[in-house]
Amino acid sequence: MAFSGKYEVESQQNYDEFMKAIGIPDDVIERGRDFKFTTEVVQNGNDFTWSQIYPGHTKTNKFTVGQESEMETVSGKKFKATVQLEGGKLVCGFGKYLHTSEIANGKLVETSVAGGLTFVRTSKRLS
Repeated sequence: MAFSGKYEVESQQNYDEFMKAIGIPDDVIERGRDFKFTTEVVQNGNDFTWSQIYPGHTKTNKFTVGQESEMETVSGKKFKATVQLEGGKLVCGFGKYLHTSEIANGKLVETSVAGGLTFVRTSKRLS
């Protein structure tokens, strides 16, 4: 379960459908569809710093597995959640959906499920 590293988005499945289901406006969906951002994860035991790096903008959340943490979405909405570790996956409920992150075949695989739709983002390791 070594999450630490820098990852770049490689592919996304069901992006449009999922984003619409969680209420993201069409113009934001359009801008983000082919956007290649970088995720940087620093893991120190159960403590994580998780950053998504966009041109001119970085969103960073810090959390400890098993403890409630305040986090913020890319759009700036703040919420409290508890990230759990289940079978080597980080699992967190974000109100409207359930999000899991895992390392599979050296890649960061993030899966979100809401309203019967599943969105999968796969990112290749850069470092």
